[in-house]
Amino acid sequence: MIDASAMKQAHQLGIDTLAIHAGQEPDPHSGAVMTPIVLSSTFAQDGPGVHKGYDYSRAGNPTRTALEGCLAALEGARHAISFGSGCGATTSVLLSLKAGDHVLVGDDVYGGTFRIFDKVMKDFGVTATFLDMTEPARVREAIRKETRLIWMETPSNPMLKIFDIAAIAEIAKKAGIPLAVDNTFATPVLQRPLELGATMVVHSMTKYLNGHSDVVGGCVMTSDEAVGEKLRFLQKAVGAVPSPFDCYLVLRGLKTLGVRVRQHVQNAQTLAEYLEGHAQVARVLYPGLQSHPSHALASRQMKAPGGMITFEVKGGLPASTAFLKALGIFACAESLGGVESLAEHPAIMTHASLTPEARAALGIGDGLLRLSIGIEDVRDLQDDLETGFAAARRAAG
Repeated sequence: MIDASAMKQAHQLGIDTLAIHAGQEPDPHSGAVMTPIVLSSTFAQDGPGVHKGYDYSRAGNPTRTALEGCLAALEGARHAISFGSGCGATTSVLLSLKAGDHVLVGDDVYGGTFRIFDKVMKDFGVTATFLDMTEPARVREAIRKETRLIWMETPSNPMLKIFDIAAIAEIAKKAGIPLAVDNTFATPVLQRPLELGATMVVHSMTKYLNGHSDVVGGCVMTSDEAVGEKLRFLQKAVGAVPSPFDCYLVLRGLKTLGVRVRQHVQNAQTLAEYLEGHAQVARVLYPGLQSHPSHALASRQMKAPGGMITFEVKGGLPASTAFLKALGIFACAESLGGVESLAEHPAIMTHASLTPEARAALGIGDGLLRLSIGIEDVRDLQDDLETGFAAARRAAG
């Protein structure tokens, strides 16, 4: 947690400055500018219960404290609680619920998130309704007396739907229900859900926050004292915590978050426009295109449209498979948000946990591909996509 004076100062600083400095004072013992990696699992006490703020690393660790201070500042939150994975962060939020509770969930979410709601929490008596939240009135109408949480991704994964955070936050507030927003795709550089009324912001730190495809981690940020206290308790009690070394790696990645995200966006906008005009593309989903159904909302709610593109290649599964196999710079791999470009097939890879019916309802078909646009030279990326299209033409006959 960062105190009120630090919060005031944080609001006066730009996000690039916060990413480099927030939560990270020079080491008082050595003066080291970079936060030390404190690997100790336990900490010496002057007497029973008399310590310097740390007793056991599951409960707290200096490297993790530095990371959480930086994360809180980036999202404008009072509390940041980090976890060993994005799914660990999601599950910890849901552990505050009990049997008989109900959650409203955006219909388009990461497959691992869907699996937690549909396969894990269901066994504990927590039910979920998945609905398209592009019209906020649908959320209001779907609230039940037992609804205890509203959960959304915006932009969503993989269909890049944009949900009106402020409008849905107002509905949630009037109903006395917390709103959790997965902000992984946008990052705090492009979107700050707490400022729009959300109760919690969730991230897979694996993605843009770390940015180098070498860490698995998650976090939740909030300014609600009760929610923050509960999550901190669950972090300690359940123990799904990140290692000190992983915390260090995310801190290192955060220092370049702003410059990386801006390059992701610049490359993605260029490639989205290229794909929209390509003869082998049936449709392109990218919030920065005027053809996107929520382009106006994205322009109002986000500072820029992000680095993710979803598109449908003509020719179905043979064409999409050949396309992915032919790529040389884009790696065919799950995950996203790293400096390197990735391409994947949602129906087979990231969203295989959805039922075929659920995928069909969302429009996740055999030709649908998701691109995580990296920060390479955009001309090289476009040439690589052309190589994929040439292979897709051959495969489609």
